[in-house]
Amino acid sequence: MPGGVTGDPGGAAGGAAPATVPRPPDREPAGPDRPARAARRRPRLPVPVLLIAPSVVFLAALFLWPVVVGVSQAFTGTDGATLAHLRRMVDDPYFWPAVRNTALLIVVLIPLQFAFALAMALLLRSRPRLSSFYFYVWCVPLAVSDLAAGLIWLSILTDRGYLNSVLAHLGLGDGFAWLSYQNPTTMFIAVLLAELWRATSLVLVIVVAGLQNIPRDYDEAAAVFGAGYWQRLWHVILPQLRPSLQVALILRTILGLQTFAVAQALTGRNFPLLVGETYQWYVVLQNERVAAAIALVILAVSIGTAMVYLRVLRDPSIQGRR
Repeated sequence: MPGGVTGDPGGAAGGAAPATVPRPPDREPAGPDRPARAARRRPRLPVPVLLIAPSVVFLAALFLWPVVVGVSQAFTGTDGATLAHLRRMVDDPYFWPAVRNTALLIVVLIPLQFAFALAMALLLRSRPRLSSFYFYVWCVPLAVSDLAAGLIWLSILTDRGYLNSVLAHLGLGDGFAWLSYQNPTTMFIAVLLAELWRATSLVLVIVVAGLQNIPRDYDEAAAVFGAGYWQRLWHVILPQLRPSLQVALILRTILGLQTFAVAQALTGRNFPLLVGETYQWYVVLQNERVAAAIALVILAVSIGTAMVYLRVLRDPSIQGRR
């Protein structure tokens, strides 16, 4: 039949009326509900995109826009695009000593911090008596600001500070000018000690959190099969601690490149650092364009080191699956 498809032929032979099934219409009939149905079928943004959208807007406002402004300040002048600010930055007599001091501080400070933090975290993992008390004591410097830490160590290392007073009381001399510009080695050691005391606790917290996620069964199984402590540390604990070490390395390197207040409190400009030179050009010399050029150097080094860490500490199993 043109109007439909016949039903059961046996029913038709028995005298019953044939059942028909109406065909679905070829097109949706026009009507007042059609725009509403089309709106319901309109594709929507995925939920993850909606969730991360505020973060993307926040980062764009607080990161991308300052970067754009900084690049425009560093590479433009009154006559348009120029490299004069970069040349002035490079020709400054404090720039290359600041680069050298910052690089030296990073190279010496980061391994020491990770060695101390890892040793303290492994000690806490063995759960000695008063381990919670030790953890809180070691984390006290987290509550101390950079400038306050510099002032604390200034009271220790200044000419009439606590260290020289103790040395004089022990009959070991009248004191030593630890922070004098004539002693660059002791100035570096002073800044190194202050940063080591102030920032190692941050690495400690990250490493302790990473150790909490490592099952003890792996360590115990390796011990059952005859692995020594150092073998278990190198082949069992450290590979599983790789994500935490990666995060801590990136954070500490970036924060190490931004070391300023501690050195400023201890040595002033006698021990120049990159962020300190940015401060000098922007606040003291009133030249925001050269300050922006130095800030871009710090940003480029931070991004470069983060990419190196992500590459070197990448999980080989994930890399193999790719």
